[in-house]
Amino acid sequence: MLSHLKYEHFIAGTSGGVISSLILHPLDLIKTRFAVNDGRSQSTPQYRGLLNAGRQILKTEGMRGLYKGVTPNVLGSGGSWGCYFLVYNTIKGWIQGGNSKKPLGPSVHMACAAHAGVITLLMTNPFWVVKTRLCLQYKEDKNLPEKFRYKGTIDAIRKIYRTDGIRGLYRGLVPGLFGVSHGAIQFMVYEELKNRYNTYRDVPIDTNLDTWEYMFFAAVSKLVAAGGTYPYQVVRARLQDHHHNYSGTTECVRMIWRFEGWRGFYKGLSANLTRVTPATVITFITYENVHRYLQELRKTHTIEEDRRHQPLLIKQT
Repeated sequence: MLSHLKYEHFIAGTSGGVISSLILHPLDLIKTRFAVNDGRSQSTPQYRGLLNAGRQILKTEGMRGLYKGVTPNVLGSGGSWGCYFLVYNTIKGWIQGGNSKKPLGPSVHMACAAHAGVITLLMTNPFWVVKTRLCLQYKEDKNLPEKFRYKGTIDAIRKIYRTDGIRGLYRGLVPGLFGVSHGAIQFMVYEELKNRYNTYRDVPIDTNLDTWEYMFFAAVSKLVAAGGTYPYQVVRARLQDHHHNYSGTTECVRMIWRFEGWRGFYKGLSANLTRVTPATVITFITYENVHRYLQELRKTHTIEEDRRHQPLLIKQT
């Protein structure tokens, strides 16, 4: 399997994750605040909608308020996408036996994505905990104990570890594991759309597409996955929020259902779709183009190496 491990996937995936996070972090912050707002806590601001939330945050916290938690978000998103694309394509390449033109089918694509999702989540969950905590630092938090007030990413990691140990950095892991289905569905839909489109065009399934085609397939795959799996993100965000104190996933789900009904599991969905759809499009377009560029560099380097060694082979002969 290691023979199918190619650095291009990691670099291209990381590039896509970093760029999309930097551009769209304010929407991610607003989505997170909507997701944890249970309507009962008096310590959290109340927002009437996406634009209202943006205005309130700008008014009370300034432009820096919209970028709270951006460092762990960039690290987590860049690392996650890099690892995800690397592991996914390594497993996929191993199953294909190195033949990228061999179709695998929806179930195999989903299995590859699920394995990649679990490995990636285990590696990056601490970044998501820190990002959530920093996104939920409100101006009114002056009265919170010092252990819940964070100056930045490193300070948050230290305080979470000192207060809750390693378990604190892995809060929300269980719903996150359920959320692996999100990435599995997304990658399955994305791959199947690309493959079937290339089959329709009567070209090999690994043929490169135009940018607008990548945009369309990425957007459709994200909308399908997000619409079906969003509730786990609400549960995970609330478990990671230091303003709430749930004993575990089961109690969190029970409390949301009891006080907010089914709508509680979809709080922040509009903000989430407004963010994740363009984020996915940016990520996948960046990935596909950077990956294509790196592949061409590899081929050029291989050709130059062959030319360099050719005179030596002729001389030895």
